[in-house]
This record gives sequence, C-alpha cells and structure tokens, in this order.
Amino acid sequence: MTHSSGSRVSAPSAAERAYQHLKRSILEQVYPGGLLISEGEVAEAAGVSRTPVREALLRLETEGLVRLYPKRGALIRPVSAREIADVIEARRLVELHAAERVWPRRAQLRDDLARWLDEMRRAHAAGDVTALMAADRAFHASVVEAAGNEILAELYHRLRDRQIRMGEASFRLSPGWAEVVLAEHAAQLAALDGDDVRAWLDAVGAHIDNAATVLRTLR
Repeated sequence: MTHSSGSRVSAPSAAERAYQHLKRSILEQVYPGGLLISEGEVAEAAGVSRTPVREALLRLETEGLVRLYPKRGALIRPVSAREIADVIEARRLVELHAAERVWPRRAQLRDDLARWLDEMRRAHAAGDVTALMAADRAFHASVVEAAGNEILAELYHRLRDRQIRMGEASFRLSPGWAEVVLAEHAAQLAALDGDDVRAWLDAVGAHIDNAATVLRTLR
C-alpha cells in the first residue's frame, strides 16, 4: 500500500499568502517607507479577504516593518538613521570577525564568492535589482557561514530582512552603486588570491563602510 500524502505540500494559508505578499512588497520597496496602506488594497493585491491581511499586518508590526493605525491602515515604517547605524555596526562585528576566521580556508571560499559575483553581474546586466540583491546577500553570507560559528551565522541571517530592504533602496536610488559593489567584491576576491590577510580584511571593511555612506545619503 502506498501513501502519497508524504510528498504532498499543503498550499499556504490566506494569512501566509498575505504575509508573504506584504513582506516582499516592503523589502523590494514596492511599498516604500512612509506609505500608508489600507487592508482593502492589500487584500485586493494579494487576492485574499481582509481578515488574513489583518493577521499579516500584526505579524509585520511585531517585526518592526509596519505601524498599525486603527481604522486608517498601516504605515510602512521608514528606515531610521539609528537602524542604519545599528545594522552597519552589527555587520562590521560579524563580517570582519568571520573574514579573519576564514582566511586559513580561503581557497574554497573564493570559489563560492566567485560564483555569487558572477550571479550579481548577470543580474545587473539584466537590470534585475531583486536578483542582484539576493546574490549580494549570498556573497556576504558565504563568508559568515564559512567561519563555522552557527550562532553568529544565525544572528547574521536575522539581519537579512533589514539588509535586503536597505540594499534594495541603495541599488534602486543611488546611480552607479551597483558598479561600485561589483568592483569592491572583485577586489575582495583579488585579496583572497594574495597572501596578505590585512588586505583582505581592509577590503571587507571598506565595502561595509562605503555601504554605510550610501545608505546615509538616501535618508
């Protein structure tokens, strides 16, 4: 007797569909910071009723992405100067520590980073900002994961939503930033090919600092 239920994937609930639609729209700047949205318009866009939209908005409020105003709607929370500063500080702490830890095992890491850089170049050539952002995040996450500290890797992934939201804004609103990012990631690969750990750490740190400068100018 065979059972097919083990391979069957249940369809996401209406609340989950509304949540995924809203979160993706916020992270990809379809709903930019400062915009007031209504339950009705989100329900229509997501193809669900208002009740699951209400549930989704409550989840997003706990994640700090929206602020709810009864009978008015939900405000997409703008990225604050404090949030930018906090994320950059966390990135420096985690990424520079990871970069130092992976140096002795840099040969394998270099292949992974080269693959993600190729993905970034393809996405940029196609004008696909979302794919570019995803490959950029994967490039950075590869360094953190290769360091082998699961707690730090988990912490870094918890920063992911904030980084995606900020990164989308910088790629879309800052002309030429994508080219700078590609060049700086190529410089990191070149540093991995050398024998100077300081050059590698400096390349990683400079890239984070430049990202911070661009994000501050977008506010």
